[in-house]
Amino acid sequence: MRSTAAVCTTMAALAATSLVTAPSIAEPFSPAPCALKRTTAHHSEGLDTWNAAYPRPVRRLDAVMVFLSFPDSQPLASPRELAADHFPATTRFFQRASYGTFTLRPHPVRHWIGMPRPSTAYVIQRDWHAEHRTAYLRDALAAADAHVDFSRYDIVYFVADPDAPGVDSDATKVVNLDAPLRADGTDIRRVVTVFENHPPDRLVLAHETGHVFDLPDLYHRPVDGKGDWDTHVGDWDLMGSQFGLAPDLFGWHKWKLGWLQPRQVVCVAGPRPARLTLEPLGAGPGVPVRGAAGVPAFGLGRGVKLAVVRTGSGSVLAFEVRGPVGSDAAACRAGVLVYRVRSGAESGRGPIEVIDAHPRTEACWEDSVYPPLADAPVALGESFTVPGERVRVEVEGRTVSGAWTVQITAG
Repeated sequence: MRSTAAVCTTMAALAATSLVTAPSIAEPFSPAPCALKRTTAHHSEGLDTWNAAYPRPVRRLDAVMVFLSFPDSQPLASPRELAADHFPATTRFFQRASYGTFTLRPHPVRHWIGMPRPSTAYVIQRDWHAEHRTAYLRDALAAADAHVDFSRYDIVYFVADPDAPGVDSDATKVVNLDAPLRADGTDIRRVVTVFENHPPDRLVLAHETGHVFDLPDLYHRPVDGKGDWDTHVGDWDLMGSQFGLAPDLFGWHKWKLGWLQPRQVVCVAGPRPARLTLEPLGAGPGVPVRGAAGVPAFGLGRGVKLAVVRTGSGSVLAFEVRGPVGSDAAACRAGVLVYRVRSGAESGRGPIEVIDAHPRTEACWEDSVYPPLADAPVALGESFTVPGERVRVEVEGRTVSGAWTVQITAG
């Protein structure tokens, strides 16, 4: 047992969608002409620089899982069972999405750590009051510090007993700290607070971990809390919905995170048509893809994955092939997905919006989180002009290896 480290008690905890992280802490990233500049918007989709306030997932990162119990409840599940709710599924998701570039290694504490107050004392809820959230984090860190050397870890998960009466499963989120917690000689700038049921929502921890890597929420949250949350991107990115049929991260996000190499992104400009061969976004080493003849084809993963057309100082159109490959195995439709990216839009306020190539139809009613966008991709043999833009994409064919041949005209 180590002596308890100092815990910062004068900190302000901010919800994941409310903190503005200044772009001054930056590392050079992409010099490509279609790479949007990062702005002061929280989780800006700009990717000309990497915000060094966040860990960059281009290597192995270690995460500690701390399991918190409360005096008003006897846990019904063990830490081992709760850890298995999220791992190895979360690690596998990121390994596939990153083409093996990034590994998330969990380190679950094997026993419950008791909180000093009843679960109901923290008034846990989705829109958590800062005073109660601060008290929860302060107590959790103080309780765990005798058992955990926080200096060894890149990511911290505080997992609450899901059966405690004061735990609200809708409150799971990343908490950013404008004044970091301090333990074991290290600053803790953000914590993933997990209040999930057992078993939890599918891929929920992968979604929250995406925020740790500076990815925004892509869902649309209605002002009154009513209505559809999935109108911006539907099934097409984990940061929109962890329940999506095709939850792989957008190619733009993979570029931002460092998982796509410069040669895998093509900037399209000028009035002359550009003919490209695009690999399915989910295709990577060892992942089977159906080729043009309908037979399994391997060997994809190093070719062009993303085409980008600049439409303004802070906006682009992105083109990528999506289909039933890798994490998108349950995708409703296959084809070239078109979406708009805006670097100045805040997390949760439409930084990415999928453009529907079939606005008059819907698909996969039984399973899609938003059927109007389930058939959004431009299918084989189709052409599509982006509304309001002089940009056109034609999907010409398939290669034997399973790549797609397309023509994009910008202007």
